[in-house]
Amino acid sequence: MPRGKKRPLPEVSSGSMADIAFLLLIFFLVTTTIANDKGITLLLPPKPDPNEPPPEVTKNDKNIYKILANSSDQLLVEDEPYKGTMEDLKKEVKEFVLNFGDPTEEGIIVYNSLPSAMKAEVNRFGKRLDSSDDPTECVVSFKSARGTSYELYINVLDAINGAYNEIYAQRVGISVEEWLALDKDDDIQKDMYDRARSNIPRAISIAEPDK
Repeated sequence: MPRGKKRPLPEVSSGSMADIAFLLLIFFLVTTTIANDKGITLLLPPKPDPNEPPPEVTKNDKNIYKILANSSDQLLVEDEPYKGTMEDLKKEVKEFVLNFGDPTEEGIIVYNSLPSAMKAEVNRFGKRLDSSDDPTECVVSFKSARGTSYELYINVLDAINGAYNEIYAQRVGISVEEWLALDKDDDIQKDMYDRARSNIPRAISIAEPDK
């Protein structure tokens, strides 16, 4: 070959690049987990039937702790305007759940299972006949308006759940932080979790917002 003539550069075959890219695409589609934001995992009660008459007021009404939030972010708690803080609301929900005003047989079993410090609290602020019968019967009802701010909505839910978390943690003698960190896959911690919640359901009713 003459010295003055340059050799042509070898070409890189790109015929299989499309196949490789396709295989990589399939690999990532199969192995990638797409996050699914579930939001607040609470079931809304069904809409009332407009053809049915309103229910009569019964003794069971005292087992419902009613919290209403309007579009101006004002709270109505137990049919009264509420001026307290979220910490006050959490304390009041806790007192309502642990009232034992007229306990059932299950309620008496729950009371007897409480540690002495919790029994002392119940004897100090509970056992009011105009409040809930016992933790097995009571329900915390929360209803908001369409214009209620997201911040107030979440703060009220946090206060309600915080009251239950304090009850569960105190019942088994641990802090709220330790209660929230319990690993239910561990047998010992799962047993503690079950004992804390035994016959004290987290009975929270979230009503559909008003228009």
